[in-house]
Amino acid sequence: MSDYILEMNHITKAFSGVKALDDVNLKVKRGEIHALCGENGAGKSTLMNVLSGVYPFGSYDGDIVYNNELCKFHSIRESEAKGIVIIHQELALSPYLSVAENVFLGNEQTDIKGVINWTHTRKRAHEMLEKVGLGDENINAPVNTLGVGKQQLIEIAKAMAKKVELLILDEPTAALNDEESRKLLEIMLELKKQGITCIIISHKLNEIEYVSDAITIIRDGHTIETLEKGKDEFSEDRVIKGMVGRELTNRYPVREEVDIGEIIFEVKNWNVYHPDDVQRQMIKDVSLHVRAGEVVGLAGLMGAGRTELAMSIFGRSYGQKISGTIFINGKEVTLKSVKDAIDNKLAYVSEDRKNYGLVLIDDIKRNMTMAALRNFFSKKGVVNSNDEIIAAEEYKKKINVKTNSINQTVSSLSGGNQQKVVLAKWMLTQPDILILDEPTRGIDVGAKYEIYCIINELAKEGKAVIVISSEMPEIIGTCDRVYIINEGEIAGELTKEEISQEGIMQRIMAHNRKGEN
Repeated sequence: MSDYILEMNHITKAFSGVKALDDVNLKVKRGEIHALCGENGAGKSTLMNVLSGVYPFGSYDGDIVYNNELCKFHSIRESEAKGIVIIHQELALSPYLSVAENVFLGNEQTDIKGVINWTHTRKRAHEMLEKVGLGDENINAPVNTLGVGKQQLIEIAKAMAKKVELLILDEPTAALNDEESRKLLEIMLELKKQGITCIIISHKLNEIEYVSDAITIIRDGHTIETLEKGKDEFSEDRVIKGMVGRELTNRYPVREEVDIGEIIFEVKNWNVYHPDDVQRQMIKDVSLHVRAGEVVGLAGLMGAGRTELAMSIFGRSYGQKISGTIFINGKEVTLKSVKDAIDNKLAYVSEDRKNYGLVLIDDIKRNMTMAALRNFFSKKGVVNSNDEIIAAEEYKKKINVKTNSINQTVSSLSGGNQQKVVLAKWMLTQPDILILDEPTRGIDVGAKYEIYCIINELAKEGKAVIVISSEMPEIIGTCDRVYIINEGEIAGELTKEEISQEGIMQRIMAHNRKGEN
């Protein structure tokens, strides 16, 4: 029997005449964790969709050999029957069904007459959850009452219930914090001990380096190389070189020729209560300011209140019983709606681009211009389509959105290019203040570098930029000053010279101790 559980040979896949995959080859050894790396749009997810039958046999060229058998999958159901299970970046759970029901969604435990056996379902669900470290979880609770980290583990339990041999995880830790990510990686290593082969797609190179036995790098639809642990150089810098085709000596571009000016944005004594619980205070007496040409970071652990603060400032998009004052260019303003925020030249790029940033079924042009439509692209309620086209084409070139046409549906773009469209959408409102919430979440190092360049350009133009990020190296590499937020309060402030991971964590821990006293 071959040492390889999977061989994908000469896979070519095109969309509208454009090749997404061009003669791609992939070999995965039985029982290993194999990583797929590449920039957004390189073809990683497309390749896995070919393997799992999302793109059926006949829609691509090339061969799939699985367990020494030539396979021609016409659907996901066919690939799952062979033991291949894919967990997509967008979780496929039904929010209002229970944990047990979700574990066996599409794989219902029925008796001879086709009726669901609930006793067996709950017993087996508990067994599956124990395998992923969720043995104490209430299997009858609706799945939407659990955090994203636990939902990701329920997806793995769901795969285990299908007798998985080859588990494919597409960006499994993109929405998880460090602790949840580490737990998921440890479970992958445990699955490996049980003889399950894993393919992981991730942009978090430190995680890939930790967990994988081999890394295949894909660039522009071509396989570049496969690195093996213990045989080849297995470092982040080596992987980046393969991904972008050159060494990326500085992941954070140096900001030059920027004069930091007067304070143009200030928040004083800001208080916010939870939208569903009037007694629960989320933001407590927060005050901050940003100068023209300055990039200020909001650092903190997941759940610290950074997004809640940003959304409540941006036209009261979050919370109730909001109090405090906002000053823009020295003048007190009242922002009771998103329209008020846009009119006062404040923009907010959400951390959740799919739910709050984009209309996925619409085209790139409309997504770019929608926030600026009323103020810049219409007169007396009539939209000027020519101006829309000119502006969208200009920003497509300006921020390097990789697409054939601005009429392309935005859902067909890679994550990094979707993020650029969201940035363009708010840049077109010509704001003086931009709040960027996790601006590089789920995108590759090359696209990250381009977004950092855009941040530098905004600062150079005299804009006030606030960056919220869970990646401390990103905060350190991009910001002039940092506010540390913990439990809805300002736990400290660091200048450019003082910013370090240790400095940020020390202030969080000191604030926690203060709260215990």
